[in-house]
Amino acid sequence: MRPEEQPTEPSWPWRAASAFTMGTVGVLCRSFLYGLSTTHVEGLDEFLQLLDERQDPYTREKGLITVSNHISVLDDPLMWGVLPLRYLFNPSIMRWGLASYDLCFTNKGLSTFFTLGQLLPTHRSQHSTFGGLGQPTVTQAIRLLSRGPFLDNPQRVKPNKSLRSPDLSDPFSGGHLTFSTDGVDTFPAPAAYASRRHAWVHIFPEGRIHQTEEKTMRYFKWGISRLLLESEPCPDVVPIWLEGPDKVMDERRGFPKPLPRPGKEVFVAFGKKIDGEQAFGDLRARWKKIREKEEARSGELPVGVLNDALLYDEEAVRIREECTMRCRNAVLAVRRTRGYPDEDPKASFAATWAIEGSRGEGKKDDGSIVKDQ
Repeated sequence: MRPEEQPTEPSWPWRAASAFTMGTVGVLCRSFLYGLSTTHVEGLDEFLQLLDERQDPYTREKGLITVSNHISVLDDPLMWGVLPLRYLFNPSIMRWGLASYDLCFTNKGLSTFFTLGQLLPTHRSQHSTFGGLGQPTVTQAIRLLSRGPFLDNPQRVKPNKSLRSPDLSDPFSGGHLTFSTDGVDTFPAPAAYASRRHAWVHIFPEGRIHQTEEKTMRYFKWGISRLLLESEPCPDVVPIWLEGPDKVMDERRGFPKPLPRPGKEVFVAFGKKIDGEQAFGDLRARWKKIREKEEARSGELPVGVLNDALLYDEEAVRIREECTMRCRNAVLAVRRTRGYPDEDPKASFAATWAIEGSRGEGKKDDGSIVKDQ
């Protein structure tokens, strides 16, 4: 690809459409939070200062990960309604998120809306054979957090001709800066642009909505560990604790079910920024050793791409487990500031959640309510 074919940012019509989409949704969320709800925010000034320091993508030195509990279908975008308008209409400093392919990318209209809203199509293993830690969307997230641009898309996925491609691209940039999640579909590849380097990615590691009166969390899945271990350099981390959206969109709500409930109290607490290298540097060092060993055996791997050996190696699994646990503890530390007692340590293990009963949605045997998203 010739240099003149490598734009540093998406075309201005695409950027304008994204700013309009994200800004309009942000205004609606902010209006709901401050006009129809009672909203309390802690730690916002420090978080805004962090965003201000990241205004210019070409001077950013590292990415940013925010991580929070997941209690309603509206957590994202509702939680970002606490940000002032000057941020909501500026996609270059706003978050990228991971959204369920089977819910948000089922047709071209939805795919366009959520893509302009800076959400990446993510397959869930329970609903797709293309899910899991090694999927191309996780690669895009790792590369967004790293120093781009990344113009190669080396991952090969087994095509599934039964899936219909949304065929999304930025038509004003030639349509060649794309990636595929399944070998058939086409989505814009945000990490292909230098203006997206060291971006901000938000993740809900629980992977499912979890509503309970005790305000506990499910175990965290390992996707967050890949972002922390493989991004270069290690991103900063800001843990966030949410309360109230579970009342705004209570899964037990009746008619009209699609509408959020006004008059509720919403609480958003931003924790202190965590230096990723200080908090996870020892785990990253262990990870790099086994990656270097594997690359010496089978050849160099591109940023954000793993082979089967690195996906399933016993030491790699142990590192991911420990990394995920540390990240979960960071969110629990913010929860603790709300006056809640410490959780039972067993709550952080996947095996503990067998007490929920069936794997499906709805009310579980332990009294909690779970919903896929």
